[in-house]
Amino acid sequence: MPESADVITLLDEDGTEHEFNIVDVLDVDERRYAILQPMADGEESDTAVIFRMEDDALVTIEDDAEFERVRQVFEDTHADEESADEADEELSEDERGSTEGPGSTSH
Repeated sequence: MPESADVITLLDEDGTEHEFNIVDVLDVDERRYAILQPMADGEESDTAVIFRMEDDALVTIEDDAEFERVRQVFEDTHADEESADEADEELSEDERGSTEGPGSTSH
């Protein structure tokens, strides 16, 4: 886990503590949502959960349409970030390829 990651601990209804990595906080339809990734034994899960933030509480989203809207905004936001990261990587690879490598020769 990266050191800069924000981790919070939540208690379930049985009083059991669960750690979550804060993946993102989004504003959708004038409401704020937290995207959290469960952690077990210090390792991040492959899944994430979405909670609506109300005052100082995290509330489970019961409405399927609301959940779907937030999920879509999250996916769209992170797809844009991944595309930008991939473009940066391609640019870096192109720059390296034009200045370095065994195939480069000068005439």
